Amino acid sequence: MKLALSILCENPTRKTGLTSLFHEFISHALPLYPHIDWIVFAGPGQAWRIDDPRVQAVRRYPANDRLARRLLSDHFLVPAAARRLGAAALLTVGFVPVRKSLPVAMHLFSLQHLSGKNRVGFARQVYRRLIVNRSVDLAEIIIVNSRFAENQFLQAFPAAHARTVVSYEGLQHDQFTPDAPAHEAAALHAEFSVEPGYLLWVSNFYEYKQADRLLAGYARLPEAWRAARPLVMVGGGWHGGADAARAHTEALGIRNDVRFLGWIDDRWLAPLYRHARLFCLASREETFGRCVAEAMACGTPCVVNHLPIMDEVTGGNALIVDYTDAAAVARALETLASDNDLHARLRANGMTWVRRFDFDKLTGERIDAIVASLRGPNGDRH
Repeated sequence: MKLALSILCENPTRKTGLTSLFHEFISHALPLYPHIDWIVFAGPGQAWRIDDPRVQAVRRYPANDRLARRLLSDHFLVPAAARRLGAAALLTVGFVPVRKSLPVAMHLFSLQHLSGKNRVGFARQVYRRLIVNRSVDLAEIIIVNSRFAENQFLQAFPAAHARTVVSYEGLQHDQFTPDAPAHEAAALHAEFSVEPGYLLWVSNFYEYKQADRLLAGYARLPEAWRAARPLVMVGGGWHGGADAARAHTEALGIRNDVRFLGWIDDRWLAPLYRHARLFCLASREETFGRCVAEAMACGTPCVVNHLPIMDEVTGGNALIVDYTDAAAVARALETLASDNDLHARLRANGMTWVRRFDFDKLTGERIDAIVASLRGPNGDRH
């Protein structure tokens, strides 16, 4: 059997968690399902690192840095090419092609378009509404990454219940570990001029991530406290989001206490988690929150926004606070940074909790669901 996967929805200049998901999913699928070969549609300049005779990379179509041409390709050209190359099904993120040529398994990881508060842009919001509404009826299965996401999704699309699969995100447990190599802190200092004990943010500066809420709470802390525990912010800008955050630090008078690292190489991500005193997530909306699980796996306790999904992902092993209340955010940051017993408890419990997020488990759940969707009621292939 051959399955096709389009990763063209990723912008090569704006790496997200999907980039890791795509690579881990295929790399785990190869040994787990030796009877399945893969066709991967990636842009000409898009990172694709898996070199295996059972994986055919097709690079003739543009990725999301050329949005209009990518949409044309994903909706009209990729499905036909996948069918010609012998694929039994196509895996996508967030859509069923307009010209559907074969069964589709649609990952649905973002429901931002359901709320105007998220300011995803008028054209983007209209497109997402139209394409998701249409795609839900046409997809053979819809894969969501949490029970919270499933509840949100089924409130909007109750008729899709029988075709909805819940499969939690996976973690690269060999990368995100609390065990720091010798001289790692020194290497971090040499690269970024940071000392262990800082507060950490890891996210692209999308509007819904609410960097301004975190900065407002952080600004409530005493100047000497901030000087001892600077806020390190990792991630790329989005429609001016990073520039807006920098301007906000100026307005709050905390510019000297906040470090903006921008994009970083993957090899620095786990070290930055490991040497942070705590990790902060102010996001207004998430369907999972991969960065929180990564931080917990590295032994870094978290202060997260009061969202139902955060209870699910952290298992209660984090401080959960309403980020619209700047004073409450400041208290939570100060408490977790200074209370060694609380810090140690959340660290230990968090590392145990996130072992459940596993790429072998994710891969098995999703591929089994896809294969089952291709079979009729008597077990025969459609």
